[in-house]
Amino acid sequence: MVAARRVITLSIDCDQRRALVDISRSRSEATGRVERARMIIAYLDTPSAYVVARQIGVSQQTVTRCLERAAELGVLAALDDRPRAGRDAVITREARAWLVSLARAKPIASGYPHELWTTRLLAAHARNHGPQAGHPSLAKLAQGTVCKILAAHEIKPHKIRYYVEQRDPDFEPKMAEVL
Repeated sequence: MVAARRVITLSIDCDQRRALVDISRSRSEATGRVERARMIIAYLDTPSAYVVARQIGVSQQTVTRCLERAAELGVLAALDDRPRAGRDAVITREARAWLVSLARAKPIASGYPHELWTTRLLAAHARNHGPQAGHPSLAKLAQGTVCKILAAHEIKPHKIRYYVEQRDPDFEPKMAEVL
């Protein structure tokens, strides 16, 4: 015996439908969002998860999950991915602050012959000296993580806007004489 078809009711207004149509036609939206918008629109036109699954090219279970989420969270909220469990951040805030303050100082102050920090040099220095400075979470620091931390603070130690260093001790009298 075949089970009765289960109909999932979705409440949607004109603005939400227009937004779904825009998202389903978008070329710049994430693929998952576009696919889910197409599923919901197709289901509103033909309320059969089986027909929608065949039409879009996904499994019936995928369509059913999407529709249940739309009924639970709302049509537009169901388009977004759910947050993943993921792993907690290993690098502490204090270690990040230490790395940012290190990036703001010149590498010459840390004993390097370089004028500017590179992310590779900064990561190597943090791996070698971070645990000794009381930040054991920096022992396995990768260059990409350094890039992410510095980008979050909008710090670019490899770029400088200007460079002025006074090397001549008699610069002031000479400048006054020239001017």
